Amino acid sequence: MFQFKKGTRVLVLDDEFGGVVAFAKAEQITILTDDGIEITYHQKELILDRSFKVSHVVRKEEPVLKRSKTRQISRKKSAFIPAVEIDLHLHQLVKSERGMDAYDKLNLQIDTARHKIEWAIENRVPKLVFIHGVGQGVLKEELNYLFRRYDQIKFYDADYQKYGKGATEIYILQNL
Repeated sequence: MFQFKKGTRVLVLDDEFGGVVAFAKAEQITILTDDGIEITYHQKELILDRSFKVSHVVRKEEPVLKRSKTRQISRKKSAFIPAVEIDLHLHQLVKSERGMDAYDKLNLQIDTARHKIEWAIENRVPKLVFIHGVGQGVLKEELNYLFRRYDQIKFYDADYQKYGKGATEIYILQNL
């Protein structure tokens, strides 16, 4: 079996990356990846990279960045903020539907949506996705009516590939 020495370039089996041996102890080899991450592997998981030779390893310490107290998110990044999902299907809201008529069920779903919107506004959560299902469209229409009552909310159908036709995404404008 090959002895891995500090500074030797290696590749990880069953993965598409490699690194340089930082140190080796018995059969445990710690490598410094090209991204600067130290990972420990068993020596059987590594092979020698014969594409080029490394003369020495220099580990750089990254400077600690001071964080500003205000949270700043660029407009491009805000498009990628994950949305909080709220499932309004009754089996997600109550243990048993027994004794509830259609009016009670719809009111419970609308009240849940209203409480989640108020929570999101209070906690400055920018996106919510309400999963309402397709059905006859009554809940969706009631939700649209609720969303129109808020000036700072824009709403639209959620991602079709992920939710199908049964979800509505809302975006809460934070500066109003």
